[in-house]
Amino acid sequence: MAFLHLSPHSSSFLLNSSIDSYSTALISPKRLFHLSSNQHNRHASLQLPCYSSNRGWRIGVSFFAPFLDRSSEIESLKQQLLDAIAPLDRGADATPEDQQLIDQIASKLEAKNKVKEPLKSNLLNGKWELFYTTSKSVIQSERPKILRPNGKIYQAINLDTLRAQNIQTWPFFNQATANLVPLNQRRVAVKFDSFKIAGVIPIKARGSGRGQLEITYLDEELRISRGNQGNLFILGMVDPFYRVPM
Repeated sequence: MAFLHLSPHSSSFLLNSSIDSYSTALISPKRLFHLSSNQHNRHASLQLPCYSSNRGWRIGVSFFAPFLDRSSEIESLKQQLLDAIAPLDRGADATPEDQQLIDQIASKLEAKNKVKEPLKSNLLNGKWELFYTTSKSVIQSERPKILRPNGKIYQAINLDTLRAQNIQTWPFFNQATANLVPLNQRRVAVKFDSFKIAGVIPIKARGSGRGQLEITYLDEELRISRGNQGNLFILGMVDPFYRVPM
């Protein structure tokens, strides 16, 4: 089963036994975060007025410029990332060169991550759409395209209940839910407790689906995560109010 194979040794998307494994239906990832360069330039040039002292010194203050430059750089990197992944069918069509480029851009964003403790941030809550991953078991890239998950793939997280849910749409409609155990303020251990075939047939996981996931970049729109076997996951926010079933 693509996305959720329902085998004790299968991968089940971003939080699985190996961790390798909006609203926005009409908005592509590339368009979702489009920001014009004119906007960036206008904000980056914002400065406080200059003042003259009694001694005739003229003091130019650009107090906000570093913050605006940083924000502009982050938005530019986000757009570069989304432009790079847009034609790759969530990573299924990515070449090794594509993967290397995307990893480089993602690493630059991770270095500028403002949310240092994502597991304490409400920005993590809600339903996220998978834009890209290097996990072959999630996107079934080795299968013919007709046998891959062709609909949207989501992951939802609720920090107050420490619950997570993976949701696969057309054509399989599989789901999995899991408990999260924080290991630090960026990394969680995961234990899947139930699966649903076609969204309606329940199967108990019997404790076999386990792994770890680290949140390496987080803002209101974009999340980057890395699994404990090195796979990269890039997701966009869809519904910040979504609740994971208990």
